[in-house]
Order: sequence, then C-alpha cells, then structure tokens
Amino acid sequence: MKLTDNVLRSFRVAKVFRENSDKINCFDFSSNGESIISSSDDDSLVLYDCQEGKPKRTLYSKKYGVDLIRYTHAANTVVYSSNKIDDTIRYLSLHDNKYIRYFPGHNKRVTSLSMSPVDDTFISGSSDKTIRLWDLRSPNCQGLMHLQGKPVCSFDPEGLIFAAGINSEMVKLYDLRSFDKGPFATFKLQYDRTCEWTGLKFSNDGKLILLSTNGGALRVLDAFKGAVLHSFGGYNNSKCVPLEASFTPDSQFVMIGSEDGKIHVWNAESGMKVALLDGKHTGPITCLQFNPKFMTFASACSNMAFWLPTIDD
Repeated sequence: MKLTDNVLRSFRVAKVFRENSDKINCFDFSSNGESIISSSDDDSLVLYDCQEGKPKRTLYSKKYGVDLIRYTHAANTVVYSSNKIDDTIRYLSLHDNKYIRYFPGHNKRVTSLSMSPVDDTFISGSSDKTIRLWDLRSPNCQGLMHLQGKPVCSFDPEGLIFAAGINSEMVKLYDLRSFDKGPFATFKLQYDRTCEWTGLKFSNDGKLILLSTNGGALRVLDAFKGAVLHSFGGYNNSKCVPLEASFTPDSQFVMIGSEDGKIHVWNAESGMKVALLDGKHTGPITCLQFNPKFMTFASACSNMAFWLPTIDD
C-alpha cells in the first residue's frame, strides 16, 4: 500500500492507551516496526507491541528519570537520558531490566540523542553547549565538540555524516570520520527570536532536513545546499511546547501535532497541506512518529494513540 494524500486523510485513531500519569516525553519504534518504547515524565518506560496493539511491559527509572529514549541495534536494549540527579546517559537491557553501561560527561540536560543507523555509535547534544560522540561498547566519550550554543543533532540515514543545529540559527554538517576537522558545510538561517529549535531530523532519502521548534513554525531544508524549502505553520502552540515533527518513511510528507490534539500534514515537496487529523488528545501532542515498516503511526500526550488508515488506496 502506497502512502498518498487520500490514504493520509483517512487515518483514524485505532487504539488509545492510558498507561501514563504524566506526559510522554519521547518514544521510538524498533527498526523492524514491531514494537515501540516510550519514556515519560512519570519516570516510566512502556513497551508496546505494534502488531497486537497492546502494552507489553512497564519498567521504571524512578531515581534518574527518563527522556529521549532510543532503541539500539541489539535486541531489547535502549539508551536514554536522565532528567533527574545527573545528566548521564544510560544503556539498559529491557530483557532483565539491568543497566549495561553508563555514559557520563554532560553537565547540563541532554537535549538530543541520535543512534547511528549502521553501527553502535551514537551522538548526544546538551545544554552544556557540547556534542559528544559515543560507542555503546565503551563508557568513555569517543569525541567532544564545543559549540557556540545549545545544539540539536542527528545522524543522516547512511550514518556517514551528522548534522548539528546550533543556537537556533545555523546548521553544520560533519563527516563522522573527521569531525574534529570541523564542519564541511555550514548553513546560516534567518534567526527567529520567537522560538528555539528543539529537534533535527533527516528524511530517509537523505535529501531533506526537518527543524522542529517550540514555536508555531517548522522548517524543511535542502540537506545539500541548506536552502529553506518550506516553512510550515498554522498549528497551535501558544505555550511554547517542544512539539516533535516527523517525515513519513517515504520522505514525501511532514507531520506535526499541536496543543489542541490535532495533527497537521504537508507534502514535503510542494509544501501543500494535505491533511488535518483529530487525535482527540487531552494535551499537546509532544511526540509523533510514523512506523518505519508498517502503515501506522503513533502520537502521544500523556496518552499514546495508534493510528490506522481506513481506506485502501
């Protein structure tokens, strides 16, 4: 089944889960699309089965809190940042609920965490104005970059380069093998003092970069030239919440939630709005991602919603 405007417009909430007592701050699909794990401000990690459409397990990180949860390539393992006590990143085995390793180094809140799509490398960005490069097999930082401001960062789909959005005004591209030589490209954008950048993602085809904010606009950039192709707005975010925006897996569409529980979808190429979907969320939709393998997506406030199309196009 191909994702088209009509198929997107037909999506409806199929299931709602009320496993959390506070907002879900992050979730991540497994690469095979079969499961999803969420982290919440209530200090819990909830594991869902996407095929059966039900929660499987709940684990807790009461002492350190949990945010920015990411699956690694090993089965049943995740990395996540702490939002209590310290700013250490933790590597957890879901199988036996035991920590495999800690990654200390940041001394302010971690704001970005991106797992390499090809190996055990990951990068983290923090309010301490650094990006750190890590390997899951070692607790020691493999590389450190001092920046001019707070970063958001992500690997590209090949895992060869990573992008850093710095100070909400410039995007720098680094070659992973020689990042200590500095960026090979820098794109300066017009600074918007009404909002901060809160997320950066590449499209799966590697051609576009999506910058999400805590304001009422997001931007799509040409990943090679740095030109702003589209600025999308018209969704509600009066309380300056960091709202997650996402590409669909085919790189054709961009979607974002809003504080009034609605999801807005645009065509990434033409910039045309193609859908407005009502998720009936009770709070702002802080998290939104499309399943990498199946025709379904998930959105979250303090509740988790699974969506399915209602037509076969």
